[in-house]
Amino acid sequence: MISFKLLGIPVRIEPWFWITLVFIGGGTAASDPQDWIRVALFVFAGFISILVHELGHALTIGRFGFPSSISLVAFGGFANYPNGVLDRRQSFLVTLAGPVIQMILGLIALGVLRFLPIPNTSLLLVLLIYLVWISIAWALFNCLPIYPLDGGQMLAAVLGPRRQRIVHAIGILTAIAVGILVYLLFNTWILGIYMLYFAWINFQALKQG
Repeated sequence: MISFKLLGIPVRIEPWFWITLVFIGGGTAASDPQDWIRVALFVFAGFISILVHELGHALTIGRFGFPSSISLVAFGGFANYPNGVLDRRQSFLVTLAGPVIQMILGLIALGVLRFLPIPNTSLLLVLLIYLVWISIAWALFNCLPIYPLDGGQMLAAVLGPRRQRIVHAIGILTAIAVGILVYLLFNTWILGIYMLYFAWINFQALKQG
């Protein structure tokens, strides 16, 4: 486990965070040094992008006067803060800040690709391409109305505590629909399993009322 502080915010990185990024970045299919260089660049881009995403949450929590910390774990991360201190408006803004700042990062990287002359053989080109795709795709994915993704948490903040059953019902339907759609379009089951896990989380929450 790696621990450090960034802008005064404690950051903790679990080993599974790196393992997951290596897996997603094609580490299981890497067969030569060139492949492993690309995997390393993907992992670095993912680390930067996801850390920026969580910084968006943590810095906004700090703006409201509360302490926070960041944990990077398998398949992403989360910002920790005292339970129950945010009202619905604050919770919505804190949640929204993550994908917004991550999207901005992706657009900045896209602008660099568009306006700076970078050689086709440059590793910087590969890094920026990964940074664009990870940042934009991760931000959009997190805005899906599936609890506990950011979109589901924003929906929960909008609807309020009395309508949480609606939040979880929407989460189940969206997760199943996304899983099926991705499988039909890209013939991959990895995201489908991830969506099935989210559907199960929301189903359990729905049963508990």
